[in-house]
Amino acid sequence: MISKSAKIRASIGLYLVYILISLFFLLPFLWLVSLSFKTVPELFQSPPKLLPNQFNFDNYRYVLWKTDIFGYLKNSLIIVLVTVIGSLIFCLPAAYAFSRFNFKGKKMTMLAILFFQMISPLIVVIPLYKYLSRLGMLNNYGSLIFVYIAVVLPFAVWSIKGYIDTVPKELDEAAAIDGCNKFQTMCMAVLPLVVPGIVSVVILVVVKSWAQFIVPFILLNDSALYPISVGLVNLQSTADSITTHYLAAAAVIGIFPTLLIFVILQRFIVSAMTAGAVKG
Repeated sequence: MISKSAKIRASIGLYLVYILISLFFLLPFLWLVSLSFKTVPELFQSPPKLLPNQFNFDNYRYVLWKTDIFGYLKNSLIIVLVTVIGSLIFCLPAAYAFSRFNFKGKKMTMLAILFFQMISPLIVVIPLYKYLSRLGMLNNYGSLIFVYIAVVLPFAVWSIKGYIDTVPKELDEAAAIDGCNKFQTMCMAVLPLVVPGIVSVVILVVVKSWAQFIVPFILLNDSALYPISVGLVNLQSTADSITTHYLAAAAVIGIFPTLLIFVILQRFIVSAMTAGAVKG
């Protein structure tokens, strides 16, 4: 038997590993926040310091009132909101069908969906650009959101299917006895039981869509349509001016909405990583 002291040492070691991993991802963010409060001379200070000499809020004032960051945030909110709604419209019936129905080619279809999940947008964005250009669908939200939905749909289907698999099929049979058809059974009997799973998937879809860069960068030409991820490019330093501190402040503002989601709904994110595990 493992002694109590050995278990305590194992737990301490595990938490130390967690802390090191957290620091690995947290330090770049802390450095970004530090840059957002620095003046231009402090940007080139040697050796560099993590903390600025004093917190300079002028960078945030400039970004908020002298740039179009509110427009970029509004564009991102519109794109992400429609992407989430469109993804749910497609993925909920698909996940329910894969979980409950047996049909020819089911396993192959699921594997095909998983295969598309592994394809990076970097690989298909140039062919997509040429295809949408021929259709006259460049530089508009419709085509961009369509691509966003296609990118997140495989992940959403697999994840929500895993949640629905945990619901006993006897519930479907009871609903059928009460006179419900398949659609009513899905909406009134099954989906209410997997709301935490759906919420956690929505959160991850929001984060993935909010951070998308290469797709809108290629498919959009009008800066008035840029989401926050692409709009930040306009704040990059040039040969005439140094704007690293402004770019850092804008990046912190752009990260804030997704960070807020993580803080408020973190228990759903943990649930997505455990209870919603993929089943074959």
